[in-house]
Order: sequence, then structure tokens, then C-alpha cells
Amino acid sequence: MPNSSSISEFLLLPLADTRQLQLLHFWLLLGIYLAALLGNGLISTAVACDRRLHTPMYFFLLNLALLDLGCISTTLPKAMANALWDTRAISYAGCAAQIFFFYFFISSEFSLLTIMSYDRYVAICKPLHYGTLMDSRACATMAAAAWGAGVLNSLLHTASTFSLSLCQGNVVNQFFCEIPQILKLSCSGSYLREVVLLIFSVSLVFGCFVFIVVSYLQIFLAVLRMPSEQGRHKAFSMCLPHLAVVSLFIITGMYAYLNPHTLSFPSMNLMVALLYSVVPPVMNPLIYSMRNSEVKDAVRKVMVRCVSKAVKWPFFGIHVL
Repeated sequence: MPNSSSISEFLLLPLADTRQLQLLHFWLLLGIYLAALLGNGLISTAVACDRRLHTPMYFFLLNLALLDLGCISTTLPKAMANALWDTRAISYAGCAAQIFFFYFFISSEFSLLTIMSYDRYVAICKPLHYGTLMDSRACATMAAAAWGAGVLNSLLHTASTFSLSLCQGNVVNQFFCEIPQILKLSCSGSYLREVVLLIFSVSLVFGCFVFIVVSYLQIFLAVLRMPSEQGRHKAFSMCLPHLAVVSLFIITGMYAYLNPHTLSFPSMNLMVALLYSVVPPVMNPLIYSMRNSEVKDAVRKVMVRCVSKAVKWPFFGIHVL
């Protein structure tokens, strides 16, 4: 049997068995990827360029958009390339890099979602203290802590996973390198350290999830006491989609990392991985930002500015808009 020192590449799970379906999956993933790039890119540009959006909430949205761009760019391009070129291979170093960056972005994102729930809690439940609790220094510190926690968590898991002896082949039953699938390739009993780390990380994530739920419950109670029906509707329409995306992220992630090997099915694993790694980066721009009139106005200005620079007469430098 091969061991980790003799493995130079891994074989990823193919998205389809036939060439026609592979090409169909390529175009589908390409459309999803471009939509994520467009949505998150527009939000990042709008928040960075519009001074009206230089507030704590939009500062965290900017960080979320950047993390979403990194997360989806870690997994989908390689899956699209494999589908297009009819291959399954990823190098050993490429697999390690994919795991490091994916867990860095996904860990930082969940930390940031927790911070964002706290920001909304302070804004709605403690508005008089918002300027003090969420000043620019506090926001920068919290954002840096989210990114730093992601780096630390990713380093620990990547180092622990790739220090294992792999003696069960090199076939990864997932469309990208995922720690639970790498653990299935390790020698019996050699992966207990990484399992302990995973359980600890999942416990922290669950604790953050409880914090998010409690924060939103406090927000809902405060919203119900609002005299304005329009204010209640606006708050609920903003908070409920946030909670839905976080719940989807947590449930599918916990299934992927706590599901016993004996109950694991490739098709189910593939669907769950798509739900927690692809759906949030695509949906977050719509749920967190595009429902907001200020962000939509800023995005519209960015698009008009880009079009006005791109669409012009070839002579005399005359702009159409």
C-alpha cells in the first residue's frame, strides 16, 4: 500500500461519469463562479468607494465579500479544470494548499458572521452605546481577530492532517481536498489527533452558532417592541435570511465533519460540500447586501462609472454616458 511519502498526487471525485455531463457541470460551475465573483466584487468595490458606506456594518460586509471570493476561488477553479480536461488529479502540494486556504477562509468567515451578529445586536438593542462599542478601532480589532483565528485554525489542521501516514490509497471522495476524506486514507489509529482537533473546532463553531442564535433572539424581541410595522418588517427581512444562511452553513458543515465513515455516501457528501462551500459565497451578496437600498445605490453608481469609462467613441475620446 502507498504511504504519504510515496503519494505525489490525489484523485478527486469526478462530478459526472460521462463526457457530456462533465462539460455540462463545467458550464454550470462557471456560471456559479462568475456570479459569485460579480456579486462579491461589486459589493467590495461599492463599499470601498462610497464614503456613505464607511460604517461598521458595511466594513464587515466588505470583509465577508473578500472571504467569500477567496473561499469559492479555492475550490471551484480546480473542479472546473478537472471537468473541462477530463482529469481527476491534484498534486500533493496542491491538495495541502487547497486545504489550508479553504479552512482559512471558511474559519475566518464564520468568525466574521459571529461578529456581524453582535454588530446587529448592539445596533438594535443598544443603539445609544453603538458608537462607543463599535468604533473604528474596535471594528478593525475584531476583523483582524477573525482573519487571525482563520490562519491559526487552518495552520493547525493542515499541519496535523498532512503529518499523518497515508496507507489507504490516494482517492479522495470529494470534488476538492477535504480533511474528513483525507483522514479516510490514513492508517488505522494514526488520525486520532486530528479527530480531536476537528471535534474541538466543531465545538467552537457550535458555541459561535449558539451566540448568533441568542443574539438574533434578542434582536427579534427588541423588534417586536417597535411601534412601527415598517421597522419590524425591515428588521425581520434582514435578520431571518442571515440566520437561514448561517444555519445551512452549520448543519451541512457539521454533517460533513461529524458523519461516521460507515454512513458516508459519495453523492450525499458531494451535495453537502456544495451546500456549505459554494452556496454561501453565491447567496451572501444577495442576502446581506443587495436587499439594502444603500448598497444597491452604491453598486449602481459603480456599474454606471465602469460603463461610462468602457463605452466611448474610438475617436476624440468622447464618452457616450
